[in-house]
Amino acid sequence: MSKSDHKTALITGASRGIGRATAEAFASAGFALILTCHSSMKELETLAAHLHSQYGVPCLTVQADVGDASDVTRLFHDIDELDVLINNAGIAHIGLLTDMSPEQWRRVMAVNLDACFYTCRAAIPLMLKKHSGRIINVSSVWGAQGASMEVAYSASKGGVNAFTKALAKELAPSNIQVNAIACGVIDTAMNSLLSQSDLEELRSEIPADRLGAPEEAAQLILQIAQAPGYMTGQIITLDGGWY
Repeated sequence: MSKSDHKTALITGASRGIGRATAEAFASAGFALILTCHSSMKELETLAAHLHSQYGVPCLTVQADVGDASDVTRLFHDIDELDVLINNAGIAHIGLLTDMSPEQWRRVMAVNLDACFYTCRAAIPLMLKKHSGRIINVSSVWGAQGASMEVAYSASKGGVNAFTKALAKELAPSNIQVNAIACGVIDTAMNSLLSQSDLEELRSEIPADRLGAPEEAAQLILQIAQAPGYMTGQIITLDGGWY
């Protein structure tokens, strides 16, 4: 995407859930968008057409596996400038650690953690040219608390938290802010993997007495993108008072 009059945001995993809601929030704020997904291109292209029609902003869609270094290199090949990078793509795996294959472990780490490295490595030079930028990573409360039966997911999100804090220190002198949101139970397709009884049990533990909405996560991400520049290196929890 070439230079435009709009600030530009790249959102990974944008075809559904938090990513889709975030695309809508940023479009409504006037951002040009670069939207990626791994396999749901029909849904992504429909979303992009809606956002362009509704808000008049440019929307580029790219099919990319952000857990693959070569795909991320291809994604960034035609991006000339970038103001905001939102690392939202993620996958879950529920099961005993002893039943998990090395391939399953590696895939969770690739999508949830390696992707942050690949996209940030490509985005930072674009932001350095402008001496400004925002990187926002979507993490989870399990990255700090850990979850039984979700060891790989918890480990990957713990890595995202440490990655966020360390990169924020590295980039602060360059006026590039790096923050993350740590979500609790958000009403998305990923959490539909849980049984209804499991979801009810989780809801009963949440002081807000409900699951979070993807739009709430999206609004927080937009607020972080527009926050004072002195805010960096933060893991901001959005969980209805759960933790």
